[in-house]
Amino acid sequence: MEIFLCRHGETEWTRSGRHTSHTDISLTEIGKNQSILLGKRLPPCDLVLTSPLKRSRETCQLAHLKGEICPDATEWDYGQYEGLTHDQIDPLWNLFTEGAPGGETPAQVATRADRLVKKLRAHHGNAILFSHGHFLRVLAARWLGLKPEQGWFFFLSVASLSILGFEHDRPVIKLWNDTSHLTEQ
Repeated sequence: MEIFLCRHGETEWTRSGRHTSHTDISLTEIGKNQSILLGKRLPPCDLVLTSPLKRSRETCQLAHLKGEICPDATEWDYGQYEGLTHDQIDPLWNLFTEGAPGGETPAQVATRADRLVKKLRAHHGNAILFSHGHFLRVLAARWLGLKPEQGWFFFLSVASLSILGFEHDRPVIKLWNDTSHLTEQ
């Protein structure tokens, strides 16, 4: 059993470092190309899930897959910090420990991630998930049985591929933040 995690391609806001949760924006032309290249790396799977947000749905479609909408895979709600860069907020702010005012707490995001982990493990087969950077980092932490705050340690680039799985019946990360497909033309 392997879970292929796909972070969506580039958007104008990811390019500028703006926090994007519920603002539903499209991929840039670069992001569209990244999504096509990402799709070439993915194996056939009978379960494909995608966040309901446009940037993830577009990445899934450009990867030539039809994904089932999964509300739990939506990005962390940044509340009052929506659209702001880290420096505009506070260079010392840590989303993974503090959450965002008017948005979600780490515990709330972990609850969504836990539901999704349960769904993926119940599937008993390979699956692909198109989602967002901060949410996928919490999902990986929860897959491993770590606290949501420890998602901080799992950096993710746009259009990256990561793989969760098992070794000797224990959850592991088999691949993380691979973007090698973006340099292959």
